[in-house]
Amino acid sequence: IVLSGFAAADEQLRLTTMVFKNIFPDIDINTVKLSSCQRIVLLNYNKDTKLIDFRHYSIRLQPVGVSRRIRKFVQNHQVPDLRNLQDVSDFVLAGYGSESEADEEAAIVTLTSDLSRVNRASTKSAVKLQEIGPRMTLQLTKIEGGLCSGEVMFSEYGNGGNKKEPGNKGNEKEDSENDGQMEDSDEDDEADNKKDMEESEED
Repeated sequence: IVLSGFAAADEQLRLTTMVFKNIFPDIDINTVKLSSCQRIVLLNYNKDTKLIDFRHYSIRLQPVGVSRRIRKFVQNHQVPDLRNLQDVSDFVLAGYGSESEADEEAAIVTLTSDLSRVNRASTKSAVKLQEIGPRMTLQLTKIEGGLCSGEVMFSEYGNGGNKKEPGNKGNEKEDSENDGQMEDSDEDDEADNKKDMEESEED
């Protein structure tokens, strides 16, 4: 995973960074095997729009200076069809000028271990990324502790840090006052009824 733009001091961005890092396994560059690095996730945070761009790529290594036909021949273990060729050199030399000439120096690495039949240790290979999706644009709207029941630590729409809306507290207070008034009214009615019954018995 590669994160870009998450270096701000905001607490919500630090928490977001921790969440993304915990989704993917940690990589120790001293012990990691190159053959296990097959995919990469790029996350870019735009501080102006507050949006996070998500991109997902597969990592491919291709030997430098080898034509496409030779590379496929080594990988597929199949004898190529040479019936329409005048010489074997026509097959070997065909294919140059496509991918081999497009290799950029910045994307060329020297392998430290064998990865495949065509990507051997101490040889140079070009690192290529192929997007496999999905493409997503994410926005952080809320951070809440616990599972749908904890304290609201961040909210894009305000009221961050409050578990309940301020308006709800006012409504609860108002409801409590109404309940108290209803209880007082019931007690007054009961006292009036009792007084009427006593006067009726005296008569």
